[in-house]
Amino acid sequence: MDLEVRQHGKQPVSTALAGPYGHPFHPILVTVPIGAWVGSLVFDVASHIVESPGFLYQGSQWLIAIGVVGALAAAAVGFLDLLSIPVGTPAFRTALVHMSLNLLVTAAYIGNFLWRIGDYDKPAAVGAGPLVLSVVGLAALAVSGYLGGKLAYRYGVRVADEAVQSEGFRT
Repeated sequence: MDLEVRQHGKQPVSTALAGPYGHPFHPILVTVPIGAWVGSLVFDVASHIVESPGFLYQGSQWLIAIGVVGALAAAAVGFLDLLSIPVGTPAFRTALVHMSLNLLVTAAYIGNFLWRIGDYDKPAAVGAGPLVLSVVGLAALAVSGYLGGKLAYRYGVRVADEAVQSEGFRT
């Protein structure tokens, strides 16, 4: 592979918006929706275990909303990272699938939030439909996360090259 093409995918489109070379913002921003949506599923399941589940139902809905806001922020900088990948490469195709899955997951969580909104003040456990949608959303997010890892660790997208990485291993 041409070194210049490979280097192109390592450089940020905008340092201010996407993060500097070798330290992109996208990986840190994705922790917000992942953590919030995993937490919401824990609250959903717990709402079926406790005697008064209303606070867990509400907490889960807040976590879903926080996750959606975080996902939109992560998507914005992730899109900038996508623009740094040369079109027509396996890395670009993988990034398109990664982005598409993430957008579908975010849409599913927006739908999940809207599905729950009418029952916000009811002291009941989360219904089966929203619970299943959360599980399916997290499963799709896990597949997308695998692809994101492939982009970084296999293809080296937005990862510093080996010469720069070697600085961390000097004695």
